[in-house]
Amino acid sequence: MKRLLDVLREDCALTGTKEGCGEGECGACTVLIDGQAVNSCLVPFAQVAGSSVTTIEGLTGAEALQSAFIREGGAQCGICTPGMILAAVALPKDADLQDIRRGLAGNICRCTGYEGIYRSLRAAAIPARAAD
Repeated sequence: MKRLLDVLREDCALTGTKEGCGEGECGACTVLIDGQAVNSCLVPFAQVAGSSVTTIEGLTGAEALQSAFIREGGAQCGICTPGMILAAVALPKDADLQDIRRGLAGNICRCTGYEGIYRSLRAAAIPARAAD
């Protein structure tokens, strides 16, 4: 049984989705399934039949968010960045700092610390949405 993560990376060559832990603990493999952020390492590929799956490569309108990550120091090594951005896209449009912290709780960054990430999301006002 293949995981969604494996199909995305190996069969579809969508390598923006990263494997960090392979156990659903780090969020590096976060994708959107029907608009909800999920850890693709935990999802059997067969389970997404008929669903809309969005990876970092398929995200539209994310330029401001990606620029904010660079400008505000929200990205360093880049392993967590795609997952962080996709988790942020799943947040409500009116998300406050508490919502952002809750929404990103399943995403671990080992490099920057979270203040740069939170600053990035607030600066960009989380404008990106998944392409349908």
